[in-house]
Amino acid sequence: MARNIGSRYTAHQILGRGSAGTVWLGEGPEGPVAIKLLREDLASDQELVGRFVQERTALLGLDHPHVVSVRDLVVDGNDLALVMDLVRGTDLRTRLDRERRLAPEAAVAIIADVADALAVAHKAGVVHRDVKPENILLDMEGPLGPGGAHPALLTDFGVAKLIDTPGRTKATRIIGTPDYLAPEIVEGLPPRAAVDIYALATVLYELLAGFTPFGGGHPGAVLRRHVTETVVPLPGIPEELWQLIVQCLAKAPASRLRASELGSRLRDVLPMLKGIPPLDVDEPDADPAEPEEDPYATGGASAGAAGEAAPRRAAVPLVPGASTDSNRDTHTSMRVPGPDELSGGPLGTARAPRPTGARRPGSARHKADAVRKRRIVLGVTAAVIAGALGVGGYVAASGGEDAPPQDSKQSQQP
Repeated sequence: MARNIGSRYTAHQILGRGSAGTVWLGEGPEGPVAIKLLREDLASDQELVGRFVQERTALLGLDHPHVVSVRDLVVDGNDLALVMDLVRGTDLRTRLDRERRLAPEAAVAIIADVADALAVAHKAGVVHRDVKPENILLDMEGPLGPGGAHPALLTDFGVAKLIDTPGRTKATRIIGTPDYLAPEIVEGLPPRAAVDIYALATVLYELLAGFTPFGGGHPGAVLRRHVTETVVPLPGIPEELWQLIVQCLAKAPASRLRASELGSRLRDVLPMLKGIPPLDVDEPDADPAEPEEDPYATGGASAGAAGEAAPRRAAVPLVPGASTDSNRDTHTSMRVPGPDELSGGPLGTARAPRPTGARRPGSARHKADAVRKRRIVLGVTAAVIAGALGVGGYVAASGGEDAPPQDSKQSQQP
């Protein structure tokens, strides 16, 4: 059913639902648009409405081929909406769900486009804060790039900042999507441009591997891994590309590349990736040791009921035919973990801390450790069996009675 959004726009059809609101296919004075209508509880927050108006100039000023432009911001009664360009295509999460992982050339071409979008935003003083596949749209009507990649556009600028107002969140809470959160956010530092670079490198890793480097399990465990674990190498890609990923996933924000540098260097490695097929990488298994309840959660979006796997939900793109919300919860509100928890201390009564040096089940390092342990066990078992057979033969030959050793080697046996 159609509804008016302000005096200039009409929303005709729901494209998708997200944690912050509903995306509609709409019509404006200049033709079709996408309208993101924020939730009613957000629209009723006067402090948020004030910030919404303050952000208008910055958001309207972001103009780039790889940015989904915000055309208008509407405040009308209980309606609070962002009016954006309509991208005719799909989102990156939908493509990942269909293909699991992309060929390196296509993956790098997509991420280079998004890096260019972030470079423009960062120059204008805008930090996205929620870079993830759901917020990267693929324009199916645009020209194909390297590896057959469609042009990529970054959307949802400003939404995380609007949600994260002082009146809605406390200093002890985290706003963001756990799999893509930079370590400094987990540690309670303010978000700078480097958090977007970390998130974008995480997306690139996911496009290549089929899973995020520190994801899996409940948000609390994911947050700890961002701070304490190192990224597992990906086989089959040029060293130059791997070093870019490692640098942009550095724990220290100052060690990461700037968006403009990342885009340029990614395009430099594109010729090396031609013809390389999608990587053959084992996907980590679910961690059975994860707690049944998330000790960091304090409200907002949840990871699912205790004992149940979080359902996969689709993206909330600004495109026709979109499906419903994603399993990578946007704007999840979580408590900032304490220093003891980040260093491997207890997560609460639901789970004992992982021993120092222990590998996360399903990771490449964990699997390698398991293989080594199995080899050791098999070797010890074989030695025990051989020893038992030797002793049995000796006892049978001696009739079960004590007898002196037969040679010098036997005399050395205990």
